[in-house]
Formats: sequence, C-alpha cells, structure tokens
Amino acid sequence: MTTTTAPLRSEAAAQADFSRIRYAQCWEDADVLLAALEVQPGDACFSVASAGDNTLALLTRDPARVVAVDLNPAQLACLALRVAAYRVLDHAALLELVGSRPSERRPELYAACRPLLSTADQAFWDASPAAIEAGIGTAGKFERYFDTFRRRILPLVHSRRRVERLFDERDLAAREAFYEKEWNTWRWQLLFRLFFSRFVMGRAGRDPAFFRYVEGSVAGRILERCRHALTQLDPRENPYVQWILHGSHPDALPLALRPEHFETIRARLDRLAWHQTSVERYLGDGAGPFDRFNLSDIFEYMSPENFHALLHTIVEAGRPGAHLAYWNTLVPRSRPEAMADLLIAHEERSRELLLQDKAFFYCAFVLEEIA
Repeated sequence: MTTTTAPLRSEAAAQADFSRIRYAQCWEDADVLLAALEVQPGDACFSVASAGDNTLALLTRDPARVVAVDLNPAQLACLALRVAAYRVLDHAALLELVGSRPSERRPELYAACRPLLSTADQAFWDASPAAIEAGIGTAGKFERYFDTFRRRILPLVHSRRRVERLFDERDLAAREAFYEKEWNTWRWQLLFRLFFSRFVMGRAGRDPAFFRYVEGSVAGRILERCRHALTQLDPRENPYVQWILHGSHPDALPLALRPEHFETIRARLDRLAWHQTSVERYLGDGAGPFDRFNLSDIFEYMSPENFHALLHTIVEAGRPGAHLAYWNTLVPRSRPEAMADLLIAHEERSRELLLQDKAFFYCAFVLEEIA
C-alpha cells in the first residue's frame, strides 16, 4: 500500500486571513451530518470546529469523545463561549445569546458565561461588545454578508410581505408555483447572480483565496441550489433560510439549538476538547484513532495533491469502518480512484443526503468509509 504524508502546514493558512471570525454559525446542515456519520455510542469523533454548532451536535449521539480543531483562535472562541453558555444558561437564554431570538439582556448573559472562559477568550469577547449586543451568531464575516443581502439587496427584489409569504404553509406543488410565479423574478435572478458572484462573495463573504480552485459559474450553481431549498424543501423548517431572510430563527432551529437536545449536550460537555491547530498537523502528529470525521468543506481550499495527501493521513488516523463526511461548495473533491482500496465511496447515499440538505449553497455532499 502506498501512503502519502500530509503537509504539516495548512495550505489554507498560507493563503487566507485567519485573524477574525469567519463563521459565527455552522452553515452545514447538522441533520445531514449526523445521518451520514451514524455516530455510535462510544465512538471517537474528530470535527472541524468552525463556530462549534456541529461539533456540539455530535454529542447528541453519545460518543465517548469529540475532538475539535481549528486554525483560527476566533473560531475556537465561538466554540468556547457556546460551551460556557450551555453550562450556565437555560435554553431560552442560550437562544438569546446566539441571536436566534430577540433579547435586551445579552451583555448580562455574556457576563454569566465569562468566568468559564480562558483569559484569551475573555479578552477576545471583551473586545467585541457589539457582537455580544447583536448576538454572537451575527459576528462572522459570512453572517455580515448575509445581513447586507437581507437589508440592502432583498428589498430591491421583494417586499417584506412577499418575504413573509415565502414561509406560508404549502405543499410541494404550491411551493413550486409560488417560486415560479412570484419569487423567481428577473430582479431576483439578476441581483442574486451579482451578489453571489465570485468577485462579491470572495471579498464580502468569504476570502478570495478560497476561490483559488473554483472553475465555472459560482452564482448560477448557488441559484439552482437555492431554488431546490425553497421548493423541494419546506422553508418553514429551514433554519438557514430563516436566518438569511430574517436575521434570526423565528420557527426553525439548527440541531444543536433545539430544545430536545439542550440537556443532552450540557450533560456531555466534558467529553469535548478543542485545539488551535490545523487538521494536517493534528492528525499528522499521530492523533487518533477516530471513528467519525466531520470535515466541513476544508478540502476545496487546497490543491488536489494536498487533498489526496490529507486523505491518506485521515485514513491512517481512522479505524476500519470510520465514516468521513464533507461538503463541496464550489470545487469538486472526493476520493480519487487510486484510493479505492482505502476508502469506500457511498455515492448514492451522498446524493440522497444532498437532496435533504437545508443549507442550500453546497453543490455536493460526500460520504466515504475507511475500508
């Protein structure tokens, strides 16, 4: 068997700025993630931290431990504050602190959580009073991008009344009719394609370095996925669409924030650990073995060569039968044929789960299993 050593230095770290919060929420659907990974009681889980929501969601499946890593200390500060909030707040207060629900007392809620934070995380959040006041789920560059879309672009396309009507109860046929007759106007298509273009998204929403390996139309692919989310899926049950269009979660919540999971996550927080490092370095240093890997969409930020090298390292860090789950936003990444003896590609299941994915901007979902 031929193995390839993953670089200890992350390619993304060399190309992009990781000095601030990029994602104040996880924008991958945790329902899809958990359905794919099929975490079993006693499993060891590895997770890309991001803002922490999906890392916390893994705890609902009774793993023995969850290890989260992120290059960005600001992202880990998001996870740390969420962990503190689960420990000391009740469920309603947690939703207020995140920004899912209205609140007049977020600084007081933060003050209750603050003693549980490290000195570094205290300093980070003490220097971000506006983010606390607005809700910590609003604090990322990606969330500000959607905020601009909601406040400045959407009113040029649809009235507030029409936006509210999008969330009316309808069956599939009625949702398709509403979309085609009332929502999918020429203004919607034009401004959507402009706002979600490679140029605008790279500067206002993500980082230009993350588009290094993107080919073809960006906005066109996202527009088609958006149509799927607004017609084939029910917007009333979609927390990601609700946040984009409302700036909150009035009806639907991501999995980790749902009331039925609050006490479970709180009781299992001691099983969670996090580290500021790259996936390459952490797994390359011999960590593991792991049974489940939540890999977000990190592979599209790297060259095919580095992607393949990291896949080899993940295989070495995983047990036989371990599941890998990751998303492609715009760059196609999946197990190369040369690794067919190491990784089983569950292509049909991946396609089924993508059709259920409520976070509409991903073009592919990938589920693979260590042979």
